Amino acid sequence: MHTNRLIDEKSPYLLQHAHNPVDWYAWGPEAFEKARREDKPVFLSIGYSTCHWCHVMERESFENDAIAALLNRHFVSIKVDREERPDVDRIYMTFVQATTGGGGWPMSVWLTPDLKPFYGGTYFPPEQRHGHPGFPMVLERIAEAWRQDRDRIVESSREVIEKLTQQSAAAAHAGPGSTLRLDKGALDSGFYIFRRSFDSRYAGFGEAPKFPRPVTLNFLLRYHARTKNQEALDMVLATLREMAKGGMYDQLGGGFHRYSVDARWFVPHFEKMLYDQAQLAISYLEAFQITGEASFAGTARGILDYVLRDMRDPDGGFYSAEDADSVIHAEHPDVKGEGAFYIWTQPEIEAVAGQPYAQWFGYRFGVEEHGNVQNDPHQEFTGKNILYRAHTAEQTAQQFGESVERVRAGLIESARKLWKAREARVRPHLDDKVLTAWNGLMISAFAKAGAVLDEPRYAEAARRAADFLVSRMYDPATGVLRRRYRRGDAAISGFLDDYAFFIQALLDLYESGFELRDLELAVRLAGKQAELFEDAENGAFYSTGAGDPTLVMRMKEDYDGAEPSANSIAALNLLRLAQVTGRRDFQESANRTLGAFASRIAAAPVGVPQMLVAYEFSISKPKQIVLVGERDAPDTRRFVQALHARFAPNRVVLLVDGDESRKALAGYLPVVADMTALDGKATAYVCEDYTCKLPTTDVEEFGQLIQ
Repeated sequence: MHTNRLIDEKSPYLLQHAHNPVDWYAWGPEAFEKARREDKPVFLSIGYSTCHWCHVMERESFENDAIAALLNRHFVSIKVDREERPDVDRIYMTFVQATTGGGGWPMSVWLTPDLKPFYGGTYFPPEQRHGHPGFPMVLERIAEAWRQDRDRIVESSREVIEKLTQQSAAAAHAGPGSTLRLDKGALDSGFYIFRRSFDSRYAGFGEAPKFPRPVTLNFLLRYHARTKNQEALDMVLATLREMAKGGMYDQLGGGFHRYSVDARWFVPHFEKMLYDQAQLAISYLEAFQITGEASFAGTARGILDYVLRDMRDPDGGFYSAEDADSVIHAEHPDVKGEGAFYIWTQPEIEAVAGQPYAQWFGYRFGVEEHGNVQNDPHQEFTGKNILYRAHTAEQTAQQFGESVERVRAGLIESARKLWKAREARVRPHLDDKVLTAWNGLMISAFAKAGAVLDEPRYAEAARRAADFLVSRMYDPATGVLRRRYRRGDAAISGFLDDYAFFIQALLDLYESGFELRDLELAVRLAGKQAELFEDAENGAFYSTGAGDPTLVMRMKEDYDGAEPSANSIAALNLLRLAQVTGRRDFQESANRTLGAFASRIAAAPVGVPQMLVAYEFSISKPKQIVLVGERDAPDTRRFVQALHARFAPNRVVLLVDGDESRKALAGYLPVVADMTALDGKATAYVCEDYTCKLPTTDVEEFGQLIQ
């Protein structure tokens, strides 16, 4: 079997290509020097280990000896894991989107030896199909153009980078009075845009394929809290309900798949990403806070329990993703299909559940004798069923003339048996690298769940994951975070999203568990973040640190997509820290960040819903809540439970539970020094602009003050 240099890498994605006949290099000096020495263009292939079309292109092209020979003869081929190196991915994705109008993975880009792009695309088939040129033809034409017209290509690549750099700088510039160009009309504009794109039949926004995009839900819930606009809330609740009913949600094992290929959330792309679980868990928790509906809490628990069971490192960190493709039959381990691990034939269900339970289960979850997927262009679901909530337990009981209690018990038992049978199948590939940024998102979810659901095991999961990152991914001597950990190896200097998402996690962890070390580390990391990434003159933060000669441009990311942009989270973190510490530098940095993106917020709010969340916080009057009392005392816990039972996003919370915390917090906010427990009872101080209402020892009164 052929083996290339990628065998020495840690990335699961790169290791998947370690036995290709392509002479792959990792991103690094060895490849760059070879390209310059031999005056060859670079073929850059970017993807990730759970990417379906990345697998397809590998099978069709990178395992093909003839195509590999073309690559090896004419190019220096570099393979990049976009999850490890979002900095590299972001630059070349910007180029591909600018030159082709689209983007995605696998991403295929051709670069000059000095790493400037001159041609790019995404997936290329091995032969011409549907008007798309075959990959070998593309390779031969690019190689010929490089031989015959090199000077023009080099000049064109230089001009492209100059133009993209200018556009990026212009898009994020805090000119004089930039924040003054914003007003709350930007919030209204964002709401009306999302309202126009809302699917009133199946919920969600836009047409198929449908992505969950939790940042949109974050904004709409806060818009509702600010304006009491019922439509904003209704759109979110309808979307969360429909997603949980559909095949997008794993009805047996919990957790959400990446997106739905249809409009009704039925047929998913079966990949499971950690960042989706983290953000959606919070969306369901917030819906539960607002409505009190147990179903929202149940879905959140399903997500979190899935992550604890299947996505957690034994030492507490969280893995990155599970693949969409999985082995169809155990006796043919190399033959995989989309969602094979998750789908069922009716006879399989009958054999496991038995009668009458299989009938009940089939009615409840939409099982049909010949399969329930009508639109199946690739014939991957023939005769198979994707489980979704076609009927309620009550409707199922009525259909079969049984009591609801008996049917519900039968459905629970059937689901348990089917899940156990499914566990005996070959699981999808697990990308077991631990990313600081995505772990930050997941820590926030577990911290909030521990508090909102009063569930100690979720709080403990958040604590262990944070300790994992601090012990393995953080250097206290330098204050630097690492990006990726896998099997004992922590590597790659952290990017802005690693700092921003982990700072957010530490703030959420502090506000749920009140350990002073979390707040203190958040403050230190905010300082390091400014040192490494901030553009103090023009506002906002670069995604990468300065001084990497292999990056042809530095960018300031603002798009809130599947993940929130790091600038959006950084701005909100700084606003929270300013309220907690009273530090003007945090407030000013947040203002500069919002000012840098003011034109974007005003002109295209649909692209920056999480930035709108930060802006809304900045123009509100956040409550500063100080609790005074012993952390584990029953009366203090009642205050904490009352706090987390309510959706009150624009607030910060501090706990004074002894001399150490009083001294530390008073160092930030001197007013804390004089806050005491009245009559020896836990006491709450609710303040705005550092002016406090009368303290209270009454939990009901406290609830009214914070609402």
